[in-house]
Amino acid sequence: MGNDENRTGGSGGPATSVIAKVKPKTKRPNLYRVLILNDDYTPMEFVVHVLEKFFQKDVEAATKIMLHVHHHGIGECGIFTYEIAETKVTQVMDFARKHQHPLQCVMEKK
Repeated sequence: MGNDENRTGGSGGPATSVIAKVKPKTKRPNLYRVLILNDDYTPMEFVVHVLEKFFQKDVEAATKIMLHVHHHGIGECGIFTYEIAETKVTQVMDFARKHQHPLQCVMEKK
């Protein structure tokens, strides 16, 4: 019986253990750039309107982005999580089609 006493901790009382609190590490979501592509048919005023309506840009910022798209072929509208970027792209594309413009809006991982 002397061996039993050694295995249970010697005093015969309940065994104790330490519980350590572990904080879960949350990972930041991936971000995506929403881009507008230049074309020869969509009016500049329409692009400015899209930037104001869907990306909450003021007239000055929207005009600056539109001119960048016009001169460089592509311009960034904003950076969002995947779901928001996907929604913005869909909204812009649907709005452009509804108004019969070939405007292209895409997203890419940042």
